[in-house]
Amino acid sequence: MKGFMIESSKSTPEVTFDPDNHFIYIKGQSYPENAYKFYEPLFQWVDHYFEELKNEFNVTINFELSYINTSSSKCLMMLLDKFEEAHCAGKSLTLNWYCDLENESEVECAEEFLEDLTLPKYILQRVD
Repeated sequence: MKGFMIESSKSTPEVTFDPDNHFIYIKGQSYPENAYKFYEPLFQWVDHYFEELKNEFNVTINFELSYINTSSSKCLMMLLDKFEEAHCAGKSLTLNWYCDLENESEVECAEEFLEDLTLPKYILQRVD
């Protein structure tokens, strides 16, 4: 399976999906004009990746999002649901959400996104 990468722009995050190293990374700000259009290829790649992934591999997912608008939030919840479904199906995943731990609103945002997930997840200090 081929990797997937999108370079960041002013309104969209950098996305790196590396199937060889079982690594997913989303970093930056997310406020595209059409969030679903931006995130749809990510959904498709993730679906395909988890269909092919053997259970013995651990997937590391890193989020480092400093700003997320409402429509992006909905798409990120859909993406997190896909990760949760894969975890419930026996896939081994660890999700790290990097943020400024001194920024209360940023930490609360991360906590809200992660609160209903059963997969291993951590809120960690972003290193700028």
